[in-house]
Amino acid sequence: MRVKIACPKCEWEPDGGAYLQCSCGHVWNTFDTAGRCPNCSKTWEDTMCPKHHGGCGKWSKHLDWYRNLADQLNKEVEKALKKETVADKH
Repeated sequence: MRVKIACPKCEWEPDGGAYLQCSCGHVWNTFDTAGRCPNCSKTWEDTMCPKHHGGCGKWSKHLDWYRNLADQLNKEVEKALKKETVADKH
């Protein structure tokens, strides 16, 4: 199961566009950097759904946009633990 990104309030899915503007003036796709501005390194805890691109215009916690994140992280941890167990046997 892949991690899906969608607005927690309206289900709008990002299309890869650069819609979030940082307080430093830089505009970028916040999902490319998990909410961290590549210009000034400010990390945004909240992300606005871009109303002018089909979203609802409301703010939500950035992490709430990621669906199936816990499942994906659990799979990655399980894989790492299996590799560690195999390496320990050698």
